[in-house]
Amino acid sequence: MTVHAASAEIASLDTQFADLDLAGRLSLAATLGRAVFTTSLGIEDQVITAAIGTHRLPIDVSTLETGRLFKETVDLMSETEERYDITIHRFHPQQDDIDAYAAKYGLNGFYDSVEARHACCHVRKLIPLAKALSGAEVWITGLRRGQSGNRATTPFVEFDAERGLIKVNPLADWDIDRIKAYVSAEAIPVNPLHARGYPSIGCEPCTRAIKPGEPERAGRWWWEGDEKRECGLHVPESPNGAQATENAAQPVSQASFAASPVR
Repeated sequence: MTVHAASAEIASLDTQFADLDLAGRLSLAATLGRAVFTTSLGIEDQVITAAIGTHRLPIDVSTLETGRLFKETVDLMSETEERYDITIHRFHPQQDDIDAYAAKYGLNGFYDSVEARHACCHVRKLIPLAKALSGAEVWITGLRRGQSGNRATTPFVEFDAERGLIKVNPLADWDIDRIKAYVSAEAIPVNPLHARGYPSIGCEPCTRAIKPGEPERAGRWWWEGDEKRECGLHVPESPNGAQATENAAQPVSQASFAASPVR
C-alpha cells in the first residue's frame, strides 16, 4: 500500500468513527487487527474499559504499572477487573533500568531537569509501553481534545509511524462533562483522587491537584514551565523542544518529598 493510499484509508476511518457511538467505535477498531487498549485508570480510560467489558469486545486491556503510582490507582485496577470480569495486563519497568536511572540522576532526579524527567518516563513508561504493544496492530487510547492544548486536534484515527500502528482515540470529541455524565449514568468505578482535585493522574511524585481555572493536565510535572509538557507516550519530544523546556524548568527540592526505596 502506498503512503497516499494509507493516508486515504485513515481519513476514511476517521470519518466513519465520527458517526458512531462509543461501542460502535470500539467494535470497528477491533476489526482492524489485534487491538490493545492502554489504560492509566483515569476517568476517560475507565469509560473505555467499561465499554470493552460490558460489550465483551475482543480488545486487550493493558496498563503501565510504573512502580510510582498512587495507591488509589493500584486499588482501582483490581476493582475494575472484578466489576467487568476482565484482566488488565500489567507491564512493569525493569529493575536494572530503574537502578541505572537512580545511579545517574537519583531516584527523584526528575525534579532537577527535563532531561532527567524524560529519562524517567522512558524507563518507567515508554519501554513497558513497547512491550504492551508488541504484536498489536491497533492501539486504543483515552486521548481527548479537551485535555490540553497539545491534544486539541486529536483525530479519531491516525497512523503512529513511530510504532507502525493504527492509533484510535474513540473519546477524542468527548468533553469532561460528557465523560462525567456517562460515568454517573453507568455507575463506573473511578479513582477517588478525581474528587480531590486530580483530573489527570499519573505517577504520584509527578502529579498534584490543580487549582480552580487551571487546565486538566496542569498538575502533571507542574514544576516545568512548558504548558505542552508530555511524557512521550503520545507526543514525541523533539530535542529542541526538550531543551527549551529544560531552560524554563523550575527545580523542586526533593527534601519536601518522603524518601522511598529504589523501585
